[in-house]
Amino acid sequence: AMKPSQSCIDLVKSFEGFQSKAYLCPAGVWTVGYGTTENVSSGDCVTETEAEELLRNDLLDASKAVDELVDVDMSQAQYDALASFIYNVGREAFRNSTLLKLINAGNFPAAALQFQRWNKGGGKVLPGLTKRREAERALFAKG
Repeated sequence: AMKPSQSCIDLVKSFEGFQSKAYLCPAGVWTVGYGTTENVSSGDCVTETEAEELLRNDLLDASKAVDELVDVDMSQAQYDALASFIYNVGREAFRNSTLLKLINAGNFPAAALQFQRWNKGGGKVLPGLTKRREAERALFAKG
């Protein structure tokens, strides 16, 4: 199976931003580094190197979802775009998405257009998410 490449890791890092100290995200979840939430509690601190390690592990979960849910062959760029997307929106959201249906139907051009639909938080369009989806779409569309 493929693994997320360094360009996938760098993409996620650029949108998550680095926080050395654990903080409560808007959803009330303790978060640290580049968006890691698993086994994080108040008072936790990480270096940028540790944060990238944690991110690599987190992205392996996202890439497992790609491996298990996508039935067609993909390029590294397409794989990376999906790992980044799933890391942000979650496995269940991807599993039930039109994006996944179109990919499995082999309709990559239509699938690429689906990314931009996932740019809302709490019902509002978020500029940061719009930019993130555009970056993922561009990566995916590289083929």
